[in-house]
Amino acid sequence: MNLVDQLPRIEEVDLRGRRVLLRADLNVTFEPGTTNISDDSRIHATAPTIELLRRKRAKIILCSHLGRPKGRVVPELSIDPVRCRTSDVLGYGVIDVGGPTGSGVGEAIDRLAEGDVAMLQNLRFDSGEEANDTDFSRALASLADVYVNDAFGASHRSHASIVGVASILPTYAGLLMRTEIKALSRALSAEERPAIAILGGAKVADKLGIVSSLAPNVDAILIGGGMISAFIAARGKSAGCSVPGEDEIEAAQALMDDPAVMAKLRLPEDVVIADEFSNDSDYHEAGIDDIADSGYILDIGSNTVARYANLIESAKKIVWNGPMGLFEWPSFANGTRSIAKTIARNENAFKLAGGGSTVEAINAFGIAGGLSHISTGGGASLEFLEGKILPGVAALAGP
Repeated sequence: MNLVDQLPRIEEVDLRGRRVLLRADLNVTFEPGTTNISDDSRIHATAPTIELLRRKRAKIILCSHLGRPKGRVVPELSIDPVRCRTSDVLGYGVIDVGGPTGSGVGEAIDRLAEGDVAMLQNLRFDSGEEANDTDFSRALASLADVYVNDAFGASHRSHASIVGVASILPTYAGLLMRTEIKALSRALSAEERPAIAILGGAKVADKLGIVSSLAPNVDAILIGGGMISAFIAARGKSAGCSVPGEDEIEAAQALMDDPAVMAKLRLPEDVVIADEFSNDSDYHEAGIDDIADSGYILDIGSNTVARYANLIESAKKIVWNGPMGLFEWPSFANGTRSIAKTIARNENAFKLAGGGSTVEAINAFGIAGGLSHISTGGGASLEFLEGKILPGVAALAGP
């Protein structure tokens, strides 16, 4: 039996009039220095579960963390802007019931009618959330009759609202949770070949686990982004001013020393070098063995783009995590943009993407519709792809 089939299904439960504590991941991003939400995709992602519970005439109590208040009430991290945006997304009011626990919360929930949706205050305003405190778990559980976890993106944390409540109440997986696990499990399977992984971002050390986990079941691992410099340095060549730390060089060397991994690695053959670390800098392309000691590696080169594109076009499964370069600067966006658009054009592949910077690139280049699944998970997605058992998923699947 695969993992998704082990998760208890909320679709099969009679919830009429019952209080349902729905843990969602509504940890949205804001425009700097404001309470204006810049990306509400996580709200949209959990909306189908909310609508399912409404159709079942449940009394829905949404809860989520927001930011890192470290167990203190931080007004700037109030859940209120999220509640208001959730109301806008859903098209009806989401009721403020205070909390996350304490005086008056239970009474406010008792006044909910069937089909009402309420939202608790930021869970991390209470130190018991991150500590997985038993008393806080019990206080949350006392507010509901049933618990639903739809917060895949927080399920790598052993927090009270993720594992504590799940040990007390009847527990079920939300629709988003099931979708995430099904897609990520498919990415890890040995089926659908040829399969490729496209890995970018800054740190090789952060990708060690995912490379080792994916390598047996993919045919090629394409490397880009800030990781390029570590592989260049591990080969004894100059990476210019893009000097990696020793731990990064050691991580790259460890991958190159593994014959099974090295057989799958595809390193850039050329890169874009900027004279200065600026979007307005002069730049040129250079082979990875011909980089001067001055200059910054800010993108993959045109030959590498063409080589990677050929592999992407013939793939039947694509796992993408991390940009190819500093795409936020237009002068150095070509590599990421070209790879993103090539992925989107392949209509014959299962295409999974994840990671904060990857999602930003997807939105910047308008290719969301060309992907099979965009994971909301961030760190949780990486840990799942590394083959780790997530605490929140384990709590759902049971012994």
